[in-house]
Amino acid sequence: MIKAFAVAVSGVLAGSAALAGPYVNVENNGGYSGGDYLGATTDFHIGFEGADGVYSYYAQGGPSYVSPQGEDGEFELSGKVGGNVQVAQNVGIYGELSFLTAEDDPSIGTKLGVKWAF
Repeated sequence: MIKAFAVAVSGVLAGSAALAGPYVNVENNGGYSGGDYLGATTDFHIGFEGADGVYSYYAQGGPSYVSPQGEDGEFELSGKVGGNVQVAQNVGIYGELSFLTAEDDPSIGTKLGVKWAF
């Protein structure tokens, strides 16, 4: 899993014409169901982003602190790669592939969407 992320990141960075540079992203995602708090995951990522014409992209990764409600928290490794293609002046198509390691069952996430600006 980690090797696959590293290969994806290096491929994105190697093919970039304009690399905007590094950034730090600290993000907390909490979960709720029926009004009950389920827990949270806090990412401490370092990333790179860039653009080349109508394409923009990013790759980030680092530790995540996973803290389920009522259980001890633990650190895992997580990361994301994503990008956007501007298909018209006001329309972009974006996507993201993410992962989170876990002792028994690694987690993979995808995101795909269209954004219209007014």
